[in-house]
Amino acid sequence: MSVFMPGRRTLITGIGAAALLPPLATTSARAQATRVLNMAVTAPPASIDPQYYTLTPSIMLSAHMFEPLTIRDENARITPGLAESWHRVDDTTWEFVIRKGVKFHDGSELTATDVAYSIARVPTVQSPSSFAVYTRAITGTEVVGPHAIRFKTASPYPLLPTDLASIFIVSHRIGENVPSSDFNNGRAAIGTGPFKFVSYSPNDRVEMERFEGYWGKKPEWERVNYRIITNTGSRVAALLSGDVELIDNVPTGDIARLRRDSRLTLVEGTSLRLIFLALDVERDKPLPDVTGPNGEELDRNPFKDIRVRRALSEAISRDAIVSRIMEGAAVPAGQFMSAGTYGYSPDIKVPPFDVAGAKKLLAEAGYPNGFSVVLRGPNDRYVNDAQILQAVAQMWSRIGVKTQVDAQPLATLIGRLNRFEASCYLLGWSNSTGEPSTSLRAVLGSRGKGPGLGLSNYGRYSNDRMDAATADGLSTLDDEERERKLQAAMKIAMDDVAVIPLHTQKSVWGMRKGFNYVARVDENTLAMSLTRG
Repeated sequence: MSVFMPGRRTLITGIGAAALLPPLATTSARAQATRVLNMAVTAPPASIDPQYYTLTPSIMLSAHMFEPLTIRDENARITPGLAESWHRVDDTTWEFVIRKGVKFHDGSELTATDVAYSIARVPTVQSPSSFAVYTRAITGTEVVGPHAIRFKTASPYPLLPTDLASIFIVSHRIGENVPSSDFNNGRAAIGTGPFKFVSYSPNDRVEMERFEGYWGKKPEWERVNYRIITNTGSRVAALLSGDVELIDNVPTGDIARLRRDSRLTLVEGTSLRLIFLALDVERDKPLPDVTGPNGEELDRNPFKDIRVRRALSEAISRDAIVSRIMEGAAVPAGQFMSAGTYGYSPDIKVPPFDVAGAKKLLAEAGYPNGFSVVLRGPNDRYVNDAQILQAVAQMWSRIGVKTQVDAQPLATLIGRLNRFEASCYLLGWSNSTGEPSTSLRAVLGSRGKGPGLGLSNYGRYSNDRMDAATADGLSTLDDEERERKLQAAMKIAMDDVAVIPLHTQKSVWGMRKGFNYVARVDENTLAMSLTRG
C-alpha cells in the first residue's frame, strides 16, 4: 500500500483579458532577467517556525522552506513528500519509508531521527493554536532504520498520513527547547524545502533563495521576495505597476476590471474555507458583549437556547452576502465541506432566510424585544471580512438584535478569543486536509475533553454524541464507511447550530500575462507553483 487518498475534489479556473492601461513598468522585466520573483500576499505569517501556529498564512510560507512526510496537491489529495511510501503494519501501526539522499539546507542528510524529533517537538511549542491536533493520535514512535519510522496509535486511525501532511519536518540538530524566535532570526530555519531562508521583516516581507541541493524539481526562481501587503488597493496597484508578478486575494470589486486587462491573467478556484459565526454557548452569566435591549444585564445566556441560535442563523441572507458583498466569489454554505468533496453531506441544507420565522423563534425563547450584542471579527484576514460583519449586524438588527460591530486585526481578535473575552465572533476555517475531520475535532469538538479536541472552539460548544460519532469515524478504516460516520457527526453539530455557517470562499489570484498558476483548494500561494510560458 502506498498512498491513502480521501475522496473527491473540485477545481474551477477562469482567465480573462482586455487592454485598459499602459504597459507594465520594466521593474518586473529586469527582475525576471535574474529569475527573481516578486509576489505579494494578503496576510503575514505569525512566525517562521513551521510548528508554531495552525494559521494558513504561516503554513503557506512554511511550505516554501520546510516539508512534511506527505503532501497535499492542489486538490488536497495526499501524495508522497519526504516519505516515498507508507503502509499499515497492523491496525494500530503505520510505517513510513523516508526518501534517501534528501538534504537539509545546512547540507546534513534527512533521517528518521529528524522525523521523530519533529513529531516530539510539536506539543512542546507554546502556540495560540497548536499543531498537536495532528499528532495526538500517535501514542508511540519507533525509529526502525535510518530511513524508516513507525507510529503507534491507540486504536485504528486511517487518517494518520493525512494528518502528517500538516507537520513540517525540522532538523534535530537545532537542539532541544529551541524557541520560535530562533526561526525568525534564521538560526533554526533549516528545512528541506525548495527555498532557503534569507531574512524576515515582520509584517513586511520574507526573502528566500533557491536551494540548489533540493531533492525534487527545482523551482524557476533563484530568489523570492515574499511581500506582505495587507491593503487590497496597494496589492492591486503593485501588480498593475509591475512591482510584483503575483498577488493573492484579488479584491472582489476589482475582478471584472482586471479580467479585462490584457496584461494580466486571473485564476479562480473554489476553496475549502468556510466563513462562519460562533457563539459562546458555555457560560451562564455574566456574559461579555451581551446585554438586554436597553443595555441591562441578562439573567441567562441567550445563546444557550437553540431557538436563539436558529433565529440568528435564519435572519441572515447568505445569498445577499454572496452576491452583494462577495460579488459572486463565494458559495452559500450550511456545513464545513463544500459540494463534491469528501465528507460533504447532502442531508445538511443551507439554512433558510426567514425574518418572520427568526422573530418568532426569539419570542418563543423569551426575547420578544431582542437583546444587544457585540459582534467581533477580523478586518485583515478574510475576503471582505469587515463588510460581512456589517451586513450580518444589519440583518440581525431587523429581528431586534441590536448589533455593534468590532472589527480588528486577526492577531488582536485571536488573543481575545484565547482569553474567552468574546461571546459572538466571525472566523474562517480551511478544511485543507480535504475532509472534515479537522473541523470536527478542532472547531466543533468539546474543548479539553479529549486529545486534540476543541483547540479552536472558542465558543465551547460541546456534544458528547458528536464527539463520539467523530471518534468512531476517525477509527474506521473503510473510506466509504468513515465518510458516512463523519457526515453523521457533522449533521449532529449543524442541527445543534454549533456554529452559523455563512459561505465558502473562492480564491482569486492575479498575475502578469505569460505566467501560469494552478488554483489550490487550500488557498495557498506558492512561489514554486508559479511558472512562465
